[in-house]
Amino acid sequence: MARIIDAPLRHADADCETRPGIGQWGALDASTKRGLAFTPAVKRETDALYEKVEHVIPPFEWPAYAPLIAAINRLKREKNAVILAHNYMTSEIFHCVGDFRGDSLQLAREAARTDAKVIVQAGVHFMAETSKILSPDKTVLIPDMRAGCSLAASITGADVRLIKERFPGVPVVTYVNTSADVKAESDITCTSSNAVQVVEWAAKEWNSDRVILIPDEYLAKNVATMTTVKIIAWHGRCEVHERFSAEDIVELRAAHPGIVVLAHPECPPDVMAAADYAGSTAALANYVTTRRPGKVVLLTECSMSDNVAQAAPDVDFIRPCNLCPHMKRITLEAIHDALVEMKHEVTIDEDVRVRAKQAIDRMLALPKTDKPLDFETGAREVAVEVV
Repeated sequence: MARIIDAPLRHADADCETRPGIGQWGALDASTKRGLAFTPAVKRETDALYEKVEHVIPPFEWPAYAPLIAAINRLKREKNAVILAHNYMTSEIFHCVGDFRGDSLQLAREAARTDAKVIVQAGVHFMAETSKILSPDKTVLIPDMRAGCSLAASITGADVRLIKERFPGVPVVTYVNTSADVKAESDITCTSSNAVQVVEWAAKEWNSDRVILIPDEYLAKNVATMTTVKIIAWHGRCEVHERFSAEDIVELRAAHPGIVVLAHPECPPDVMAAADYAGSTAALANYVTTRRPGKVVLLTECSMSDNVAQAAPDVDFIRPCNLCPHMKRITLEAIHDALVEMKHEVTIDEDVRVRAKQAIDRMLALPKTDKPLDFETGAREVAVEVV
């Protein structure tokens, strides 16, 4: 569903409606507040964009969004800026103002290649940091500095140093969903798409039968089912994915016979065991657009279904809504204001940036896989040591 702007977030446990609809709770029109109006010129400028989001934004709401979208796209041209739109962004951001769309590392790599001088991160803070790590000469903005991440916040660089003291000589593989400070203390980074590949490479490179894989406990446990390398994990979890359960899948199958259940590897192992398919955000999107299941549910952040649905209009999406309250802090008006005022710049200490980049570069130097990794479903859980 569409999110009306300039209204406060509800409690993190709320359902999918993260902002009130037009006319509810006295929500103010963010476009009008900024001197923007839905004129015939704006309508012409945004008609083609509306076709991409009409499956989630009803026509009577579009005049509240279109003026901001038109203004943002003009500001990008004026300021030589690009917007990186993560898969979990709401559709009006993802489809209407995003220049590059995808997972966090994919976005950072695209940003490093572009000639744009300004990068606006429509995502969360660690993603903006990753963009800055790879693009130190560019101005990186995040529309709301409060857009954090429960997983990234679960561990610090000091924690990693203590882990390395406890397990000397054991390589540290760090998920990209972490702060620059944590990456700087790591040997190599990974994504959910290449985690198995990176773990096995690190074990061989360091001549170790063990690898420390941090900070996502569930990703570590799910990787452990696919390798003979022993995994040492950290007790970090994504507050979105940890809420899904195997019981949810039982209920979904009962309510929607024939449904295909897709899960992200940040979900608990019992969810992975009960799902039909599991993989990264890129892999989930690829599954839907290439295999075209009749009815599908994506066990991940709820906005992703809205975004994938645009490319697969023939697929029936069932949408249990676990939202990321941090992602939802990024709104059209926040993006607009960040560009107008060039505010909320992300900076990183150069020593930290260089060391973090080394960990990322090691991953990027590995051979690319032909497609995102398919995680095993139905696998028996493997014991891992959690520190």
